[in-house]
Amino acid sequence: MPATMPASAQRLPPPLSADQAELLARLSADLDAPRLWWLSGYAAGLAGRLAPAPPIGSEPTRAAAPTAALTIVYGTQTGNAKRLAEQLADQCQAAGLEVRLLRADAYPPRELQHERCLYLVISTQGDGDPPDDARALVEFISGKRAPALKELRYAVLGLGDSSYPQFCAIGRQLDARLAELGATRLEARGDADLDFDTVAGPWLERALASAKTALQSAPTLASVTPLRPLPAIPVAATRETPSAAELLGNQRLTTRDSARDIRHLELSLQGSGLHYEPGDALGVWPRNSPVLVEAVLDTLGLDGDGVIEHGGQALPLRRWLAEQRELTRLARPFLASHASLARSELLERLLASDRPEQLAALLARTQVIDLLQQYPAQWSPPALLAALRPLAPRLYSIASSRKVVGEEAHLTVAHVEYATQAGPRWGAASHFMCASEEGAQLPVYLERNERFRLPQDPSRDVIMVGPGTGVAPFRGFVQERSAVGAQGRNWLLFGNRESRSEFLYQLEWQQALKDGRLQRLDLAFSRDRTRALPDGVVEFAPAKTYVQHRLREHGRELYAWLENGAHLYVCGAIAMGKDVHATLLEVIARHGSRNADDASDYLNDLARQGRYARDVY
Repeated sequence: MPATMPASAQRLPPPLSADQAELLARLSADLDAPRLWWLSGYAAGLAGRLAPAPPIGSEPTRAAAPTAALTIVYGTQTGNAKRLAEQLADQCQAAGLEVRLLRADAYPPRELQHERCLYLVISTQGDGDPPDDARALVEFISGKRAPALKELRYAVLGLGDSSYPQFCAIGRQLDARLAELGATRLEARGDADLDFDTVAGPWLERALASAKTALQSAPTLASVTPLRPLPAIPVAATRETPSAAELLGNQRLTTRDSARDIRHLELSLQGSGLHYEPGDALGVWPRNSPVLVEAVLDTLGLDGDGVIEHGGQALPLRRWLAEQRELTRLARPFLASHASLARSELLERLLASDRPEQLAALLARTQVIDLLQQYPAQWSPPALLAALRPLAPRLYSIASSRKVVGEEAHLTVAHVEYATQAGPRWGAASHFMCASEEGAQLPVYLERNERFRLPQDPSRDVIMVGPGTGVAPFRGFVQERSAVGAQGRNWLLFGNRESRSEFLYQLEWQQALKDGRLQRLDLAFSRDRTRALPDGVVEFAPAKTYVQHRLREHGRELYAWLENGAHLYVCGAIAMGKDVHATLLEVIARHGSRNADDASDYLNDLARQGRYARDVY
């Protein structure tokens, strides 16, 4: 029997107009249950930003006092912080605690002053920058508008990469700032490296215990509806249990005389259960080159066949180094351990120096084998395994649309390979993949990127800024937009060093322009010092040209596209992302007649709307 509607509700007018009801019906018609749950949470989050209002169908009530609940906010660039935050939320809910989980860009900063218990799980990208989804929240907490937080209890788990001097800088910054605002620290900050489980696991246990004590000792005044992000669709292959993907194609995109070897790789996902969307990334578990492994063994005089037990696992040392340990990325903890073991005053002075740029340069240009050869020391196998970081997967933006390529994923990979006096050097994952022949099986999994999605409205224009291998996801974007018949315009800005040798996917972009799948293409080749003008005159370029110069050059059109509702995407190196961001602020200020603060607010608002998205690495 259907429930009887309360009389008070029956007397109320419908909450939505006929047009609004029709729009809602159209929006929800094709959504499955997980997406409908996400939509309800998203709507609740929007409502939370407004002044409290009485529920539809009920008499007005007084605003509830702050609830004794835990809010978990995460900021992530590669998905690790999200996974840990979800794990913590699940553990808290299983313990009977009221908890809500939000991505940083979905958290309304004004709610901070009403929070009573807050956990932040946040990564640091590059050398001390916040992840894109947390940029606005970090700016708010760090800025003058942040409120006093004397009633807040909090804890921070930071994630980072110790190969950068500013390791976990954002976690440290937020932890210190919250304390400065008067909040009480519930649990000491955790600083997790790429092998994050060693720090994050114990931290999560302590954080759960602290939350139980803090929340169960306080009276529960109201319940909180969990506001959680769209859950990932379950797949067979995961980070912990990757799928073996057959390498179907391995084609060089740059010319043979180019100093750069950039490859187009095609992988079969048949039977993997992986179903990606444009903007997602493929995680690849690499193996270190046998040549590099033997060089490490020879340098240290160690027996590669000797079986070593570590962490409950017993493997020959050669397999440990090939499959389980980082050899191409030097991290500060290993550098410190080796400096002590080698009794190197030079390394000790560098580690203690107040000039982090020198340490950053060493970490960036030096691999483990270089350190071992330049500063000899005697390592025992168990100590070596304990000091080296566990091997971590690498993420690559997917350069295809399933609507076009079927059960395949295409990647654009720059092969890191260079010569030194001591021998060749490679990047672990890029060499593993690029040196593989067709038919090889590569261990992969899917890393969803909900922040980097095409607009739901296919009539919206899109602007794509992707120099170098940053162009990869935009190949998938253009394929997807063509397959679904999107009416919006597509504008690609691509850059590289030389047009003759490094114009990635040149024929595809030219064909896309010809058949109308791409409406505009602007190019910037930094080492091309001349360009042909329309009247046939060759112009000499006195300075290098990058994509940010093209953005500035076409700033009026760029701003007009944004004002007309376009979505803007940036993909590529961190340094490029910073330069492009600064240029966008200039363009918005100039062509929108805004001051610097207003331009920043404009760009932040685009990000909140999902209309400005970055995937930088």
